[in-house]
Amino acid sequence: MDTFPRTVVGGVSMPRLIIGTNWFRGYSHTSLAKDRFIVEYQDAKRVAAVVSVFLEAGIDAVMGGDMRGPMKDALAEAEQKAGRAVIRIVTPHFNIKPGGPPEMEPERVFDDVKAQGATFCMPHQAVTDALIDRRDGVIRDIGVYTRMIRERGMIPGLSTHMPEAIPYTDNNGYDIETYIQIYNAAGFLMQVEADWVMRVIRNAAKPVMTIKPLAAGRLLPPVGLAFVWNTIRDQDMVTIGCTTPDEAREVIELSLDFLERRLPANELQRTRSKKSLESSFVYRAPGEA
Repeated sequence: MDTFPRTVVGGVSMPRLIIGTNWFRGYSHTSLAKDRFIVEYQDAKRVAAVVSVFLEAGIDAVMGGDMRGPMKDALAEAEQKAGRAVIRIVTPHFNIKPGGPPEMEPERVFDDVKAQGATFCMPHQAVTDALIDRRDGVIRDIGVYTRMIRERGMIPGLSTHMPEAIPYTDNNGYDIETYIQIYNAAGFLMQVEADWVMRVIRNAAKPVMTIKPLAAGRLLPPVGLAFVWNTIRDQDMVTIGCTTPDEAREVIELSLDFLERRLPANELQRTRSKKSLESSFVYRAPGEA
């Protein structure tokens, strides 16, 4: 039974929590050593176990740059176990100037994204932000790419680190159904202050898929999730990556608590420095004797 709230994006029913893939594929935003640990630790079986936890709660959408190889195998295993399909949001990059590698030409890349089973094709930040012209308030050539995406039966969006991308899209009427935007309480990788991005999201014409709510591990889950869930709209989404099934369960439980305006009742982590608190009301969860 689905327990997680949903929204609608481009006519598609979507969970408001989306499975991120950085912690499957080795993009820690911390160090090369951490990246290597993720790559060495994760395999298709472990990724499938994490995805299965999300699917049990009705969270059936995943975002990433590539759904091939181990990711393809992991998603297939989780889908078979759950008896439901996972909505794939793919964020490709491709040539935006002549003379690039032939395999990176937009037509070939979009054909490949379609073959990966993508419902949403959202050009990556490396593409989108390179096309943004702040002088004229436009995203150059974006209509060429969204048309190619539509021709292949996928829903176009864009991924950005630049908050201007959203109002430029809306002001110019580009064929974009949703936007990926960094948003977290630490301001990590954000180009302007969090309150400015908060206003951009609030004023967006289409639903926003926020990413990096925990600032790549720099924020505790209760802190990062409390901020994003309480400052986005009902149609907006949060994308989060997890390494293990337990992390996925924790993220889901905390998110449901914040969406219901409840204080979390999750079990706290115990260390020797907190021993004096263990027998006090500070440690006990609500309702715990």
